Amino acid sequence: QVQLVESGGGLVQPGGSLRLSCAASGSISSSNTMGWYRQAPGKERVLVASIGSSGSTNYKDSVKGRFTISRAKNTVYLQMDSLKLDDTAVYYCNVRTPLWQNYWGQGTQVTVSS
Repeated sequence: QVQLVESGGGLVQPGGSLRLSCAASGSISSSNTMGWYRQAPGKERVLVASIGSSGSTNYKDSVKGRFTISRAKNTVYLQMDSLKLDDTAVYYCNVRTPLWQNYWGQGTQVTVSS
């Protein structure tokens, strides 16, 4: 089984920054895609950012220029700058295998409030 342990969530003011980390263990392959999703209360879970084995990245339009995803071996990071109120959500780490099997972290709360 794959285990994903997230950390770095918390409460920040608008314009502030947070850095999320997700450490993966178990049957992890470098060919896996890793990413971050988020879900706000009453809304669907959506992709925030992903990074492939080649280092290629993909971002939700609303976070482009503010968020940066990176990976180092079996750890994926999400640097979040210039945070807005609408960024408030539970953030979930995701690992996807080449056969599109998905593994999820437990979620970490990010709250942006003044």
